[in-house]
Amino acid sequence: MQIDQTTYNDLSLFHHEEEFSIFHKLNCTQTVEGREWLLRFFSNPFSDIKQILETQRLLKVIQDHEDRWPHVISNGTIMVMEKFYDSNIDGMPDSANYLNALTYRVFHSPDFSLVKYSLAHFADFFRGMFQLVEMLDAPDTPLLSKSYLHRAKDLLSKNIIQNLAYRDKNTPFSWTETIYYGNYIKDHYKNPINELIAIFGRFDAWHSMAAAMKKFKLCFPEFSDDSQPLIDAHQLYHILLPVPVPYDVHMSRQSNFIFLTGANMAGKSTFIKAVGCAVFLAHLGMGVPATKMQLTVFDGLLSNINVVDNIIKGESYFFNEVQRIKNTILKINDGRKWLVLIDELFKGTNVQDAMKCSLTVIKGLIKIKNSLFILSTHLYEIGEELKDYPNISFSYFETAVSDDQLTFSYQLKDGISNDRLGYLILKREKVVEMLEKL
Repeated sequence: MQIDQTTYNDLSLFHHEEEFSIFHKLNCTQTVEGREWLLRFFSNPFSDIKQILETQRLLKVIQDHEDRWPHVISNGTIMVMEKFYDSNIDGMPDSANYLNALTYRVFHSPDFSLVKYSLAHFADFFRGMFQLVEMLDAPDTPLLSKSYLHRAKDLLSKNIIQNLAYRDKNTPFSWTETIYYGNYIKDHYKNPINELIAIFGRFDAWHSMAAAMKKFKLCFPEFSDDSQPLIDAHQLYHILLPVPVPYDVHMSRQSNFIFLTGANMAGKSTFIKAVGCAVFLAHLGMGVPATKMQLTVFDGLLSNINVVDNIIKGESYFFNEVQRIKNTILKINDGRKWLVLIDELFKGTNVQDAMKCSLTVIKGLIKIKNSLFILSTHLYEIGEELKDYPNISFSYFETAVSDDQLTFSYQLKDGISNDRLGYLILKREKVVEMLEKL
């Protein structure tokens, strides 16, 4: 699925502040290698239904066998193995007899100690990899992941590796064992180790996705093979909210445009981002924050939420809004399925100009039947002129006012809101009072 950097930023899929990052919230990896693979998965959402469903099946298998996951492989274990190869260890004797072991122990004492310490971590890693292969060598494991398991099994097939993995872990390595295993691991097994670490990293990332689904009670969405775009979600919510209010969302070719209104802070932006994030997670093959969701595979996801000006280039906020809309039209006018999210279109110009520009854009976008659009705006007046279009649905977030106090239900309702509460918020925050005292 195509998704550009602006959309990644708008949806906070990655964010330098961890509390605002969806990636960070869902990252349950055990290792740095796993985290890097999870980052790759997030950076390349699928547009192929087969890959999505295979990932879903794999995550289900991992969930079913969670009690057998090899927690013995830690980030520390992998760091020790990598440091072993990065260290300039003196060459060890090819023959691991007692005399050679004693000589190396005496004349290369620091290196001997490092090898002996590292071997315990190599043994833990091999033991964990055997456990992983056995755990996922099941009939319902998808072919994609089975190919990695078969490769790992082949790399672990050496007798010396199996002996190291299954020796008594509570028994210290003898001097001769240290030379015997250390020589082989150092001089003959570096490339296989790197490949095994990469394989485990993939499975660590997949395990993280499965663990996050269980931790946050996410559900697998169902994918429709319909050629027409569809989103049908029940009790969908934004995963970053500690106490979210869920929504029911239905969009199809017959109702492919949501015209969203409501006051500031009523929940429009959160709703838009919640839908975008759920669709994104679904295209990773992962679960979504909803009780039930059905959707088609989308070819792309585009947002227009946090547009900024560019002082260096001399580009105004409004100019960049126009450029973003222009680029959006160029991308989505290709007959493929897109989900387009637009929050407060044309904030960078006066109200009358914004109304005219917004109407022009909306009347153009609704001609594109194979994509879905959610557009929020304060310009509720233009809604009347759009009511003749059958594929536009009107939704709003209500706000109650009592004694200058605002109450937000965050409930999505049918219709158009004409709330204008900017001055009331200014007054409630005592800004008006402060200005009067100047």
